Amino acid sequence: METGARRRPQLLPLLLLLCGGCPRAGGCNETGMLERLPLCGKAFADMMGKVDVWKWCNLSEFIVYYESFTNCTEMEANIVGCYWPNPLAQGFITSIHRQFFSNCTMDRVRLEDPPDEILIPLIIIPVVLTVAMAGLVVWRSKRTDTLLCGN
Repeated sequence: METGARRRPQLLPLLLLLCGGCPRAGGCNETGMLERLPLCGKAFADMMGKVDVWKWCNLSEFIVYYESFTNCTEMEANIVGCYWPNPLAQGFITSIHRQFFSNCTMDRVRLEDPPDEILIPLIIIPVVLTVAMAGLVVWRSKRTDTLLCGN
């Protein structure tokens, strides 16, 4: 019994250490979070200043900076007792996206069906092969029965 009582006080610092950034039970200090998040935005803006503007749409050029920004917003939200992500933090992150990535367009390839000359064989060949293989299995199984019976 004493060992269990001794372990509890030792677990408390460990839990506090592991959960140092956990939201507090007292609730989210939204005002504090809105005061702290711009620090993350400024740090991100300073880091993005090192990247040429024409490379801003290439995520591989600044992924480390963006990860740092994301971690910063999460840490600041947790410090003031807020969960992350939350609507206020998402709004802030969206404003940063508008500031830096508004000119980045996604060149989406429009997917279209292939022409009928290609599509029809791609449909018919597997259907015919499936029917042929099923017929071959049935024919082979009937033939084996005949061979085993001897008639």
